[in-house]
Amino acid sequence: MKIRRILATAVAAAVTTPVVFLSAGTAVAETPKPAADASAQDVQDTQDGPDDDDFAEYEKLIEAVATAEAKVERLKDERQALVDDILAHNVDPEIKAEYDEAKQAYDEAKAARVAADTAVTDARADLDAVNADPNATAEAKATAEQALAAAEETAEAALVAETEAKTRFDAADTARDDALVAMTRESERLKTEIKKAEKELADAEAALEAYEGEGTSCVEDGSVVSTLTGPETITIGSSADFSLTVRNTSDRDLSSVRSYLFAAHLPESWEDVLDEENPDLDRYFSIDWKSAANPKWTDLDFEDDPIELGRIGKGGKVDVTLRLSVADDAPAGEGIAFTTSEYEYEDGDCAISEEYAEVGFDIVEQEDEEPAPSEEPTDEPSAAPSPSTSTPAPAATSNTTQQGGSSNTPVTTGGQLAATGANDTLPRLGAAAGAAVVLGAGAVFVARRRKADA
Repeated sequence: MKIRRILATAVAAAVTTPVVFLSAGTAVAETPKPAADASAQDVQDTQDGPDDDDFAEYEKLIEAVATAEAKVERLKDERQALVDDILAHNVDPEIKAEYDEAKQAYDEAKAARVAADTAVTDARADLDAVNADPNATAEAKATAEQALAAAEETAEAALVAETEAKTRFDAADTARDDALVAMTRESERLKTEIKKAEKELADAEAALEAYEGEGTSCVEDGSVVSTLTGPETITIGSSADFSLTVRNTSDRDLSSVRSYLFAAHLPESWEDVLDEENPDLDRYFSIDWKSAANPKWTDLDFEDDPIELGRIGKGGKVDVTLRLSVADDAPAGEGIAFTTSEYEYEDGDCAISEEYAEVGFDIVEQEDEEPAPSEEPTDEPSAAPSPSTSTPAPAATSNTTQQGGSSNTPVTTGGQLAATGANDTLPRLGAAAGAAVVLGAGAVFVARRRKADA
């Protein structure tokens, strides 16, 4: 699975077809598998990130695939351009210019020689007519003879000029043919290089797939449904509580459930971030979470860590309290938070949620009379969340999400998603994934809000 390419596609597709982004985001949701009966401490221990050396090796494999792909595309483009030039006889400009000029000169010389031969024929006919006329004077005969001689002299000169022009044209034609032959040989060489590059690409993809784990893959299904609710506004420099509910709606027990949460400050103009490698839209937020199994506030690095929810039996649910803090230097504007999940069944199968939940909110200036926010989370929220509501999965072309509400948006894609099993050192939804998915989610939210405001 080509994670970096999938993420890049997600960013681009999210702007025009927003629903696509989630598949790319969840496609990299690969994490170690916790034990079925994980305790709160076990859950906390599973949040350690992947080994740096393993991640570096993984990055090398991804880069090798990208490099091989680029090489194949470059060679194919180069050969196609060469074939087009061969068919159009677009040889070296100097060779082409000489050929065109020589051909034109030869055509003109040939036409001049034909005209001179015709003049000779006409002059000879005139002389014959004068000689056959018994009444023709000697002066008339002399004039006809002079005209024939002049015509023959012109014809001889035209023949010489034509011969010289043909010699030049033959040389130019040979040079052009030689150039076309050389180009044809180069196209065949490129064909061979393309085959080699395609083999290199296949080997690089095989190495990446082997590292990600062979034989097992996660699928998308609707077993887990998440609901995310929160306040309509958050004051700059303060924090507010959000509620996350994760339900197992399937008829099977889930041995391990992980939720990924992202928050982003939306730019005023989406074009401002499309060309940036790392938009860093989450820099103004920090998030802490707690649940019944993890009662202490836990800092969430949502570029690297999931919320480990452990086992959820069929029909069961887990409630999580989230505290989202807005930095003092955050600009006023619009924000978004969203979540999605991956999970494993008791029999070892794994899956990724078909849906994600999102909530939008306004980031507002702090009023003078408001007290300064506490630096550490407390048990008292600074803003109460709106009542939790469940919104049916809307169609990608017509849905809207109000501020402070929640939505579960389906994502339909084909093919295999995150591989699991053989290698448990693969990265989770890390910085690159976070940037891409936040970007995609932001595009969705912007599109919806603009449509709602229209």
